[in-house]
Amino acid sequence: MQALISQWSCSVGKKRKRLRGTVQKIIKPIARNQPEKAQIDLQDADDLYREIRIDNEVADEKGAKAQLKVGAEVDVIVEADSSATLKKPE
Repeated sequence: MQALISQWSCSVGKKRKRLRGTVQKIIKPIARNQPEKAQIDLQDADDLYREIRIDNEVADEKGAKAQLKVGAEVDVIVEADSSATLKKPE
C-alpha cells in the first residue's frame, strides 16, 4: 500500500527527492491532546537517520483524512525552492 505523506504539486522552480519507507510502528500519545505518531524507516537514509516520526494523519487528493498502518509502504518527499539549492558539481 502506498500512502501520500503530504499533498504536493509539480510547481516550477522546485527541487525534490523521493525516499521510500515503511511504517514500522504506531506510537500512541501519552496525553489525549497529543497526536498519534507513525514511525517510518527510510530505506536509503544513513543508519543514524533512518527513522522519522510524523503525525499519523494523511489525506488523499480530495482531502479525505486517514491514518497509516504498520507495514505500509510510503514515499517521503523532500522539496525545496530552487533558490535554496546549489547546482551539483560534475
